[in-house]
Amino acid sequence: MASAALKQATAPTTLQQAQTRALLSLLNLNQATELVPSKPGTKNILVLDQHTKDVLATVLRVQDLRDVGVTLHVQLHSTRPALPDVPAVYFVSGTMENIKRISDDLDKQLYESFHLNFVEPLPRALLEELGLVSQVVDQYLSFIAPSPSLFSILPHTHSPKSPTVPETRPPSTYALLNSPSSTEVQIEAEIERIAAGLFSAIVTTGQVPFIRAPRGNAAEMVAQKVDTKLRDALLSARGSHSTSTPFSQEQSGLSNLQRPLLLILDRNIDLTSMISHGWTYQALVSDCLEIHLNRVTVPGQPGSSKKALPEEIDAELNKYKQDAAEITRSTGVSDVNDIAQILLEQIKKRSLDELFSVEEAMNKQTLQTILEFLRAPRPDSAHGSLTPTDKLRLVIMFYLSAADGALSKEDTAELEKELQSAGADIRAFEYVKRHKEILRMTLAPGASGLGGASTPMQGVGSQGELFKGLNAISSRFTNRLAEGGLENLISGVKNFLPTNKSLPVTRLTEALMDSSAASNASLQETDEYIFLDPRASKSSQMPHGSPYGTPGGGNVGSGRSRRMAYNESVVFVVGGAGYVEYGNLEEWAKKTGKRVTYGGTEIVDPGGFIGILESLEKDVTYACNTLKEWR
Repeated sequence: MASAALKQATAPTTLQQAQTRALLSLLNLNQATELVPSKPGTKNILVLDQHTKDVLATVLRVQDLRDVGVTLHVQLHSTRPALPDVPAVYFVSGTMENIKRISDDLDKQLYESFHLNFVEPLPRALLEELGLVSQVVDQYLSFIAPSPSLFSILPHTHSPKSPTVPETRPPSTYALLNSPSSTEVQIEAEIERIAAGLFSAIVTTGQVPFIRAPRGNAAEMVAQKVDTKLRDALLSARGSHSTSTPFSQEQSGLSNLQRPLLLILDRNIDLTSMISHGWTYQALVSDCLEIHLNRVTVPGQPGSSKKALPEEIDAELNKYKQDAAEITRSTGVSDVNDIAQILLEQIKKRSLDELFSVEEAMNKQTLQTILEFLRAPRPDSAHGSLTPTDKLRLVIMFYLSAADGALSKEDTAELEKELQSAGADIRAFEYVKRHKEILRMTLAPGASGLGGASTPMQGVGSQGELFKGLNAISSRFTNRLAEGGLENLISGVKNFLPTNKSLPVTRLTEALMDSSAASNASLQETDEYIFLDPRASKSSQMPHGSPYGTPGGGNVGSGRSRRMAYNESVVFVVGGAGYVEYGNLEEWAKKTGKRVTYGGTEIVDPGGFIGILESLEKDVTYACNTLKEWR
């Protein structure tokens, strides 16, 4: 019987399904045949590196590998015995270290045949390092898709290290692009890496999009590079008779009908979404637990992970009884209430319900109300104490949401004093203050900037995924859980719905996909975005004074003339994506019937983003001190 992944891949409708189909084809020796389970007796060995292992981990299970004839999967840089009668499928990154190891395998003739697949096109210099192999295929799979409409690009590749040497985590994209210590070479390399990963995702969708991006930042730089890559791919497709060439199917006359939008944004357009306290299921898991590759690490249980439950809580209520057995079978979780119980404990312990309520009404908050909330005693067992980091996140949200001039230096100093008395590290707050002042001086009036002020989402019904009316929610949920398990828990949850809002990324997406429903402020902002059409000749694209553009690679027309209606889009944030933003965008897409795929350079939890801001303040302080010494 074919596995679920195999059945889904036969008619891909989402980015995740398209990636699954591409992976199954790869495992089937890139056969251009309909994907069906392999014949009995088929045996292949799959050789991976850590990055490609992560790609497979989000969409395929061990049974899926067996269905296509993979009987063994191993790490490239591990010690592997010779299997001279078994074909080997390699799926790895195109690094020099990996090429050298593959060359060693070829010299030793470890396997019957070698089918090499690289996550991105292999540079010619590295290709020449390889000897005679059965097959070398450039895949376009350098991204991770943990959900049907969510993705991130693969992290930096690095040399494999000895088991005795600890791994060093590469810097985040947001830190690298905003740090004063980053060199032009580093920034250019990072922009190229981002563009290559995003290009892979677009190739996997099989559709050539129109590209929009704000001017004068990293998003525009990425947009220009993606445009160039798409143009080169289309040019290659026109001169190739191979069906494996990217966009070879785009030569039909249908390719211009209902093309999607690719919206590339810079993280600085809204920081509040990255540190706010969300109330969707995935936002809570991301905030309270550690989620990686759809696996949730449970606190107090080192090394143990459990698969996250479905993100749509209302849908989970209806599917609970049918899916419980499948969840238990696939994840090994004997009690599907475990994760929910942990979340409830965290809600109670950290007073997340109160924090969410305050943040929902942030535009009504004053310095006095914020200070009163931070100082309020919480002696009863129903409400836990606010952690220093939660207080810091709330203060930063308040500061970013305040209008220019609304907070004096004395007000800001009082907030800092309150945070310090709570034991919070205020370096993230110091960085945000500094950065907001810079953007205030450089951003045009009406631009989103850092504030992230949300606007009402018109016409949304009462069955959203978010919740309000959260007073005493922790105790009520805990009692319901004890009485009836997860089914009763979710029945109670769906009665708590917040005021629906569009966050900045959702607001900008709406302005570009459906201008008739957007506000004038949003339209004025997006009208100034660059417009790139990879299918149009460069001569038809008029330069528009872009500091990052290339001659002929700028805007087609201007302002209102570029407004178009789109049914599908890919929204990509340079500098990191978050689950609060993802949930808000999904809610809008469901309400409007649009299809939106959301992604970023990485998926960052709120605590992780606070850490990034702290590291940036360290870099800025060091740079300032160094400059003073030179003077």
